[in-house]
Amino acid sequence: MPPSDALTPVQPSRRGLMRTGGGVLAALVTTSDAAQAECTVGPAPHTKGEAVYLDYDQAELDAAYDQAAYAPTMRQLLKRWVSNSELTRNRLGAPKRFAYGKTEIEALDVFPTKHPNAPIFIMIHGGAWRAVRSSDMAFAADLFVNAGAHYVVPDFSAVQDVGGSLLPMADQVRRAIAWVHANANRFGGDRSRIYVGGQSSGGHLAAVALTTDWHKDFGLPADAIKGGFCISGMYDLAPVRLSQRSSYLKFDDAMVEALSPMRHLGNIRAPLIVSHGTDETPEFQRQARDFATAVKAAGKPMELIVAENYGHFDLPETLMSPYGILGHAALRMMKL
Repeated sequence: MPPSDALTPVQPSRRGLMRTGGGVLAALVTTSDAAQAECTVGPAPHTKGEAVYLDYDQAELDAAYDQAAYAPTMRQLLKRWVSNSELTRNRLGAPKRFAYGKTEIEALDVFPTKHPNAPIFIMIHGGAWRAVRSSDMAFAADLFVNAGAHYVVPDFSAVQDVGGSLLPMADQVRRAIAWVHANANRFGGDRSRIYVGGQSSGGHLAAVALTTDWHKDFGLPADAIKGGFCISGMYDLAPVRLSQRSSYLKFDDAMVEALSPMRHLGNIRAPLIVSHGTDETPEFQRQARDFATAVKAAGKPMELIVAENYGHFDLPETLMSPYGILGHAALRMMKL
């Protein structure tokens, strides 16, 4: 066969597919694996250096906290979040917009359900603490609205706009949740059924909210949040501080202590779901496993979901369907 023919795809007939069953699929997967062999993930080839955390050298640790190093289709998937969010707004209409604070960014989107006195799911967006907006997370609204829940996405400052500190961002997220609790009746929500989730850096901020002493800090019931869903988050900031993320995050001991959910497990008052994909970076997988193990060891209700063959950016898309891995789990958590 001439070399150029190797690039010509073979289209098997439907009869052939039926006859060979999984054989064709297996062959296609094998071919795809071979084609992607040159699309390497992880740190760039380098001479192994001195360990800076666990067995990671600096290049390995930097890559383990850099989604681009392990998600070659990141840009495509993020664009799909945006286009799917636009399609969701076309179906459901523009969300209601409420201010929870005094600055322009301190506002939240509410996609209301038609069900009266309905539960509320608050989604904290990710973006490495420096990107993404509430409008980019609209794609999951259909799932909750159609199941009879309000879907709420707060906006909050990007870390570069608040001097590199995560503390103002955590405060904004907490105040947004407190606002929802105080004002749920304005959009037909049941403040006794508030659930909080988040993905990536939003998973971290959701875990911060879930480890907040709500009675002490805000005068709310200690169990103001009835369930938590932490998707592909970070729960111990100590290794993050050692990575390249410290180039734009101004870590200090106080911030690491205050905003590492692993260090405040005693404040958890709600059942948690923690999830990660098997195609995520090794640190995002380890962080999820270790957090889940620690929460369980602390005697708190916890479920770990390991999504086989999912990465950091396609796993959240399973919130778009009640049959998706995360969509099914979220509705089950909310008893919908």
